[in-house]
Amino acid sequence: MKYEELMKMCIESAKRGEGCVSPNPLVGCIILNNENEIISEGYHEKYGENHAERNALLKLDKDSSKGATLIVNLEPCSHYGKTPPCADLIIEKGISKVVIGMRDVNPVVSGNGIRKLKEAGIEVIEGVLEDECRKLNEIFIKNMTKQQSFVAIKTATTLDGKIATQSGSSKWITSEKAREEVINIRRKYDAILTSSSTVSADNPNMKHKKKIIIDRELKTDFSNANIYKNGTIYVSYNENISSERLESVLRLIKYNNNVNLLPTKVIDDKIDLRDLLEKIYKLGVMSVLVEAGGHLNGSFLEHADKIYQFIAPKILGDNKGLSCFDFRTANLIKEADDFKFEEITNYTPDILVTYTK
Repeated sequence: MKYEELMKMCIESAKRGEGCVSPNPLVGCIILNNENEIISEGYHEKYGENHAERNALLKLDKDSSKGATLIVNLEPCSHYGKTPPCADLIIEKGISKVVIGMRDVNPVVSGNGIRKLKEAGIEVIEGVLEDECRKLNEIFIKNMTKQQSFVAIKTATTLDGKIATQSGSSKWITSEKAREEVINIRRKYDAILTSSSTVSADNPNMKHKKKIIIDRELKTDFSNANIYKNGTIYVSYNENISSERLESVLRLIKYNNNVNLLPTKVIDDKIDLRDLLEKIYKLGVMSVLVEAGGHLNGSFLEHADKIYQFIAPKILGDNKGLSCFDFRTANLIKEADDFKFEEITNYTPDILVTYTK
């Protein structure tokens, strides 16, 4: 088998850890014997538990692993963290060749794992399907290189870019098949972010482990809104709000340990999204999926790394309908925000268009 085919298998295996390994990267591993037969596989299943290489290697005795080839999408770690260094175990098990998709961008690891392997006499092949490996761990790469949360926006629109009629009717623009894929997308992100307007208008459940609500004036129904009934919730509000209103809300959430108030800077009477993103990164939210109305979607564009736009074959034809990105007026085409199409996937009768900056 070609290394590219095996690396694709590693990538698919790594994806099984989505939603469970943050802030760690997604990693899959395959081990071949001298006859190029797959004798073991593993992936990083949960943060704090064994890395992919360790999961694959511990299934083998030393006789089976001696002289074997190990394929992994990310450079093996070389330091002690939650688990011992994978590079040390690779050496101990007698692996003779390691095929790597990409170097680790974590400065503690980058290049050190490869150097350790080479010094032990192990042949190392780098850069196999590197672009695909980098795409797999785009969240981890941004976290490590910029110390920022990865931001994605999800929206569902008609062909003419509307998310609702002027009266607010929006159920359902896309099909059940498309909505099922939304569940898979949410699973990839540490938190879902929405606005007080969406909470008040739709009263969504948004079942997720972490949720962020932008509620500048703390006006949502903390006692009855569905969104406050599950998960860990951070509510971003104007840090200069009146003490009376703040005390009133604190009384309401006194016995709800899942709700955390997050005072945030305000610029021009709006929550400062840069300040908010810095705060949630410090709280350990490595990635966030924005699911909101057109105004907040538009406000997040300058911070967005990825956009998921589900498009239904419907035309509303109403210039007063609500746009998916309603944030400013451009007089010239050159003022438009530019993005790159990354992928188009069919969820018949709808499509999902994924694009990045």
